[in-house]
Amino acid sequence: MPLPQVDPTQYENQLIRKRERIERDFAEFELPEIDLFRSPDTRYRMRAEFRVWHDSDDLYYVMFEPGDKRAPVRIDTCPMVSERIHNMMFELVEALKPDPRLRFKLFQVDFLSTLSGELLVSLLYHRPIGEEWTDAVRPLKEKFGIDIIGRSRKNKIVLDRDFVIERLDIDGRIYSYKQTENSFTQPNAEVCRQMIHWALDASRNAGGDLVEFYCGNGNFTLPLAQNFRRVVATEISKESVRSARFNIEQNGIDNIDVLRMPSEDLSLVLKGQKETRKVNGLALDECDFTTVLVDPPRAGLDDETVSQVVEYQHILYISCNPETLRENLRQITKTHKVERFAIFDQFPYTEHLECGVYLTRI
Repeated sequence: MPLPQVDPTQYENQLIRKRERIERDFAEFELPEIDLFRSPDTRYRMRAEFRVWHDSDDLYYVMFEPGDKRAPVRIDTCPMVSERIHNMMFELVEALKPDPRLRFKLFQVDFLSTLSGELLVSLLYHRPIGEEWTDAVRPLKEKFGIDIIGRSRKNKIVLDRDFVIERLDIDGRIYSYKQTENSFTQPNAEVCRQMIHWALDASRNAGGDLVEFYCGNGNFTLPLAQNFRRVVATEISKESVRSARFNIEQNGIDNIDVLRMPSEDLSLVLKGQKETRKVNGLALDECDFTTVLVDPPRAGLDDETVSQVVEYQHILYISCNPETLRENLRQITKTHKVERFAIFDQFPYTEHLECGVYLTRI
């Protein structure tokens, strides 16, 4: 994980610079007034990964300056991680330090926390671990009130869960999300909550049915279901599909179907150009898919996916890379108009920025 310079006195200045950059880089699209969503200026990351440095008898966390993996920086405080992580991470490393069963060839510690205080810690080793390790680490699970995972090559030991349950208040309703270790989750929970609220508001009057490409654990899917008659979502990760279906059931939502298949396959199914048993019984031919939600990786949408999304009346595009978003919008705005545009400061004190765009066919 790279090392940001966290300075709350500079938070507003860095946010202003980000907004100015977006206004400059997207001027060609005649954007509406930009919705701007701030992050907490400290304690904003719900998940974090730290390398562990062995220095004689000492043991400590390190991070690296961006672009320089050869110069580790010792970490004795970390204002960007959640309160829950920060309150125990340094006590944890002190507890690991004197016990060779726990420290030997330990090279990384991963943390996954929630706003409600749950915490999952993963200890990664360059050696086999087994029963001796389990006996040594179990008292730490009880001491810190955490779940612990030990990982080594082709081995995973879980005490007692490999997931946490996040609870987000979205417009007065609490949504519960199972977040599994090593699966993607939004790192900044407060900004994530604002992203969902914005998407919910932007699509409130879309009507009809929603298609979502690559839904993950249902982060947007669950709340957005209230805006549509039906939601059909795709995902290719087996673990994310399991989590999404679990979350749908736990939240008592009955108008979402999650399919484990690529988005291009679903598009062919909806056009009647492909058949698959995965959609048997879903009566997709009765749906009126007015809206598509896409949340692509940093590479953005490829040309084929762009050709798929422009077939819908409304497009909800969540982007983690303004550069590829701009390239995609140059194609999409040939047929659609930008109705809403938002900036989400998911990663304060870095150059990274998330954007949301809601478009309607011209």
